[in-house]
Amino acid sequence: MSKRRIIKDTVKKHIPQRHLSSIRIMYRIGMETIYGIKRTGLINIAIVAAMAAILTIFGALFRTSFSLSSFVDKLGDAFEISVYLKQGTDPEYISSRIQEIEHVKKITIITKEQAWEEMNKDIDVTGLENPLPDTLHVTIDDPANISDVCDNIKKVPGIENMSYAQEMAKKLQTITNVFNTVTIIVMIAVAMLTIIIINCTIQLVIQSRKDEIEIMRLMGVSNWYIKIPLILQGAVYGFLGSLISLIPLNTVQNGLFKLHEFLNVPPSEFAMNIVVFCLFVTAIFFSAGGSMLSIKKHLQV
Repeated sequence: MSKRRIIKDTVKKHIPQRHLSSIRIMYRIGMETIYGIKRTGLINIAIVAAMAAILTIFGALFRTSFSLSSFVDKLGDAFEISVYLKQGTDPEYISSRIQEIEHVKKITIITKEQAWEEMNKDIDVTGLENPLPDTLHVTIDDPANISDVCDNIKKVPGIENMSYAQEMAKKLQTITNVFNTVTIIVMIAVAMLTIIIINCTIQLVIQSRKDEIEIMRLMGVSNWYIKIPLILQGAVYGFLGSLISLIPLNTVQNGLFKLHEFLNVPPSEFAMNIVVFCLFVTAIFFSAGGSMLSIKKHLQV
């Protein structure tokens, strides 16, 4: 008896029979999946390439949306609402009232004396009476909330006037909304295209194995034993498409890093990890889902 045979028999003795049966079934399912992919032939290349292309577009937009959010947050820190107080109003009291408003991040008090001193550095105003009001510079957490914060500040007594870069805040928010909407639309398109591609592919596999599947059914083979290899085949396409899409996505990542360095804006720490995770989950889920739809439509098992 060969050494290999002795080792094999020894391993079998330590594995319960039910586990051995499960291992054999999983092995056969794996081989059936590989067999199905081989039967598809050169079409596999076209399928994986098409999926990699649409996943690259989705991944690039998704990754860019993280960077855009970082840029907007950084610019949002620069957005300040200048609040001018009435004469005789206590800046500390007004500051404490405004601090209670939701979305207010930080308040800097600039007294009229400080403002007058700064003005004296640029313009000689010696001998003139200080006409400047006490001012509060209010920083908010998100430019999208600037209008709501302003409306609430107006309700605080002792406010003379306010000013902020309203138009720029609106434009930034519009850009963010448009980009997020486009990303969602692309994700829906990715899902639909993935399902269509996999649906057509699995249909071809089913047609090529129609007689074989019919024989398996007549022999009493479990429906799931027939279905699972086809579902796994779709999942493999999704996995391979995601894997290939990482190559161009890495180029996008490097380009965004350079942009972050140029603008001196720290990038999101886990952005790429999140994008890669979502990419694989989305591709595998919708690819397997496309296989299941195809099985339900073209294979009555």
